[in-house]
Amino acid sequence: MALLLLGQFMSVLDTNIVNVALPTVRADLGASGSGLQLVVAGYVIAYAVMLITGARLGDLAGPRRMFLLGLAAFSATSLACGLAPSTGWLVAFRFAQGASAALVTPQVMSMIQRGFTGAARARALSLYSAVIAVGVVVGQVAGGLLVSADLFGSDWRSVFLVNVPIGVAVLVAGPRVLPADGERRGGGLDPAGLAVLTPAVLLFVVPLILGHELGWPLWGWFALAASAVLFAAFVGVERRVVRRGGRPLVSGRILRAPGLTPAMLTNALGPGSWGAFLFTTTLHLQGDLALSPQESGLAFVPCAAAFTLVGLTWQRTPARWHRPLMPIGFAVAGVGYLFVGPLAGGGAPYEALTAVIGLGLGVIPIVMTAALAGVPPQDAADGSGLLLTVMQLGQVVGVATVGTLFLTLAEHDQSTRQAEYGTGWALAVVGLLAAGSALALLRRRPAPVRAAA
Repeated sequence: MALLLLGQFMSVLDTNIVNVALPTVRADLGASGSGLQLVVAGYVIAYAVMLITGARLGDLAGPRRMFLLGLAAFSATSLACGLAPSTGWLVAFRFAQGASAALVTPQVMSMIQRGFTGAARARALSLYSAVIAVGVVVGQVAGGLLVSADLFGSDWRSVFLVNVPIGVAVLVAGPRVLPADGERRGGGLDPAGLAVLTPAVLLFVVPLILGHELGWPLWGWFALAASAVLFAAFVGVERRVVRRGGRPLVSGRILRAPGLTPAMLTNALGPGSWGAFLFTTTLHLQGDLALSPQESGLAFVPCAAAFTLVGLTWQRTPARWHRPLMPIGFAVAGVGYLFVGPLAGGGAPYEALTAVIGLGLGVIPIVMTAALAGVPPQDAADGSGLLLTVMQLGQVVGVATVGTLFLTLAEHDQSTRQAEYGTGWALAVVGLLAAGSALALLRRRPAPVRAAA
């Protein structure tokens, strides 16, 4: 489990660790504004596009083998990023690094789903969610520390090169520790579904990530419209695959798993508000509050600690409380968001507020447990890939919508503090919508928690 979580931690870390290094990347490589955007966004784009495919590859080749292969590719592409001679090469390697991460992450979920049952599975998923939360904060802090340290004159390159020794260590230990792959499933990759889903996700994610910086160009709106058409076409393609006796990328059996659909919606809204909160708060901390990158990263420690505390302790509460905790948690976060503006002056009250929000969002591991509870072990790879893709897209949408609102208000008022008022209300709406969708999960009678197999 430690090795799996370390692999997941590396994947999350590289989503954020590069942010504070961008000024030095610009100075060293002469990168343009759009080039810097692609250095950040390229990773996320490739990651989101490849997640479902990565899950299916793990199902076909075995999650243990694909985890190690993906980690080897991730380490190699991290080295390539660290040695990139120009902006163009760095952007290309970041896309490859994101695709490599998409091979690693679904295998973590699949091996948890297949290797643990009952209380042990819930505990493993809680650890998994805690690593995601902590990885975001550590990424922001570590990036600033590494760039400031300028190890061996590496400057910004150290934020990528740090992955290499960690990856090598996991690759050495992995074959000795990770469980052997069991029986593999057939059915192929569903090339028709892959050919439609990949551009659909790409056309959806790219304009949302780059839209604000580019002034929401017309091509972005056309891309979003085309993605909607392709998602509709994907449904038809998958139905055709089933009629022909093939195995679709997203099967109706998985979507019909008890509680999965409302859990997916909740898992998009909750993490979506989390991603938007981290994005906008970071800009405010380094804006009107004038904190350094390291200080702004450390400011999130109470929030991450509270998130982790709930994620690791919720299963110690009586079983009858588990499902009600989901809407209650998101409601707490939603109400907390309302005070983001009034307390935006910083200090202890602001830190306490971030902890309250972290406590509320700490129920995300419960949602993940509920989402996977009804998925059969043989569908673990496809279920985890779908769940992770929905979570990733939820965060992209959250940052694109709420983040754009924040940036627009900040530009209009020339103040990030003033922008926090409108942003807090928008975040509250998303949080309360997550609470509402979580209410649907209360309709299912909770399955009894079983001891670990």
